[in-house]
This record gives sequence, C-alpha cells and structure tokens, in this order.
Amino acid sequence: MTAYLILHGWQNHRPADHWQHWLADRLTELGHQVIYPQLPDPDDPSLEVWLTELSRHLAAGPDVVVAHSASAVLWLHAVARGMPGVGDVERVLLVAPPAASVLAGYPEVAEFLAPPLDFTLPGPTLLVAGDDDPYCPGGARAAYGDPLGIPTQLLPGAAHLDLDAGYGSWPSVLEWCLDPEAEFRVR
Repeated sequence: MTAYLILHGWQNHRPADHWQHWLADRLTELGHQVIYPQLPDPDDPSLEVWLTELSRHLAAGPDVVVAHSASAVLWLHAVARGMPGVGDVERVLLVAPPAASVLAGYPEVAEFLAPPLDFTLPGPTLLVAGDDDPYCPGGARAAYGDPLGIPTQLLPGAAHLDLDAGYGSWPSVLEWCLDPEAEFRVR
C-alpha cells in the first residue's frame, strides 16, 4: 500500500468530476491510503495557512505527492523553506504550475509567487504541463523545469490540465501513480 497526498489549486473546491477527485477515488479503490484535503479558503488562499496544512499532512508520511496549479508552487515554497517531511516523500508530481506573471496579476494568489529556484528538490520530481497553458504563458519547462533541473513532460493542447481543458478522468496520472516510469498522455 502506498500513501498519496493530492493537493488542489486556487479556486478548486474539489469537484467530483475533476481529475484529482477521480484519481483519489481510483487509488482508494485499489487499496491505497489517500489524503485529498480541501485546503482552507481556496478562493482567497493564504500561503502561510496552506503551508501549515501541508506540514500537517506531511506529518502523516505520504510516499507520493501530486500537486496541481498553485499547490505545485506551494510545494516549491515548502522545499525552499526546508519544511520537515518534504525529504521523506519518495516522489512528487507537479502539474501545471502557474507562472509568476500570472500569480502576480491576481491579488488573491500573488503571495504564492515561487521562491527563488536556487534549491535542489529532495527526491524524484516530475513536472507535467500543457504546452499551451494559459496560466503559464512562457511555458512550464522554461519557468520551472529548466531552472530546477527536473524532467518535464509537455502535453500538446492540454492547457491547464483542469476541467475546462477536459480533465475529468486522466488515466495516465493513475498509471504514473502506480508506476513512475509510465508516460503521460493527453486525456
């Protein structure tokens, strides 16, 4: 049994048809331990509050973290600050982190701007993003993958990998959770 922590992004109230909810349900059905919390005030989040919540969930000892959008950047803040537990996670999937220019344009999430990317991630980390993500106009590889030196998979036409882009069920994210060598595919 593997323990998974799934973290949602800004304005995500964990709708049942979102791929993260779908993933949590599939992993649970397979007998894995899944924590998929509703983070506080998702419409007007506080970085410090979300970091406190992340710290609390890391204390449960997840093996795998799957973070989407603002929570992908949340993970980077946790690593940059040396939060206890980040080094104990076996692997991390960062999905569609928004660019600094986008975060800065919204007062509700401006404090989520990524910290300086001058640190080394403590364990295997994979970045997956759409090659046309409107929330990362310069591209996720340039904004995060290259500066952090992590593998990046860009999915053609996948936008922000959210419900608006058609990501309800997403079988390849489940496949990666079960086998880190699995390749990501569009829907």
